[in-house]
Amino acid sequence: MPRWVQKLNKLAADWLDLPPDVTLELPRITMIGNRQMYIENHRGVEFFSAELLRLALANGALEIRGRKLVIRAIMPEEVLVEGIVDELKLVGMPTG
Repeated sequence: MPRWVQKLNKLAADWLDLPPDVTLELPRITMIGNRQMYIENHRGVEFFSAELLRLALANGALEIRGRKLVIRAIMPEEVLVEGIVDELKLVGMPTG
């Protein structure tokens, strides 16, 4: 997405008081302790093992590292992950 479109979306979100995950295509991550995660706004699974889950995002990727990771449910833009989560990492996400 071009940078000017991102800025326009941010202005619209601020003006209309919309949540940024909706207008800026950002992931929404809900965690219950380090045992369960619900991720919205992903673009697909790039890699999965019991120790690493890599989800594609609109602008980059989300890496979840842990132990005994299991995908309990997966939908077009949502995924439910269980296991012991040790680390979350946003890769390639623009800053600013």
